[in-house]
Amino acid sequence: MCEDPQTKNMDGPPVDLSFHDITFLTGALSKKPRIGRRPLKMNSEEKYLSRCLRLNNNSIFNLGGLQYIVNSLLAQPSMLGWLDLSFNEISCIDPVLCELHELRVLYLHGNGIWMLSDVDKLRTLQHLRTITLHGNDIEKQKNYRSSVIFALPQLKTLDFSVVTPAERRLANIWRPCSNRGKTPWSLG
Repeated sequence: MCEDPQTKNMDGPPVDLSFHDITFLTGALSKKPRIGRRPLKMNSEEKYLSRCLRLNNNSIFNLGGLQYIVNSLLAQPSMLGWLDLSFNEISCIDPVLCELHELRVLYLHGNGIWMLSDVDKLRTLQHLRTITLHGNDIEKQKNYRSSVIFALPQLKTLDFSVVTPAERRLANIWRPCSNRGKTPWSLG
């Protein structure tokens, strides 16, 4: 099997900037990542050889500067595949997340996201397979799970729970009906 030179040596542990009391993303640059079981590796430019970034359990409320942080910290910023922004103060899904084209896992649980329609912004993330949104106000909205599954049909996991084929079918029926003011059970 041939190795892709773009991704060679990019399987390092997450760059873990959790629990650092970061309010503004630019503040992440002055922090040292937490040390895990596996040591972080860096390239000659002192950028981390990782596809994962953890910014959870901070006080981040705005994602302005995210692309700058990713570019500053990671050797291959375009390869970022896992981003943990859980347990922050984020109130909306910022379109800057759509610039992370290789994103496969996005943790946003435990924030203050309240507009269910914000999830639609993530449609362009074709590789996104896992997302967490529980613990946000949108979770309380009617048909929350069906709405997210409809908006992101490529999802395999939502809120740490597998998306079943039955849920996918229901979401595909429910959303178009709800847009016309009908519910799937009133179609008979």
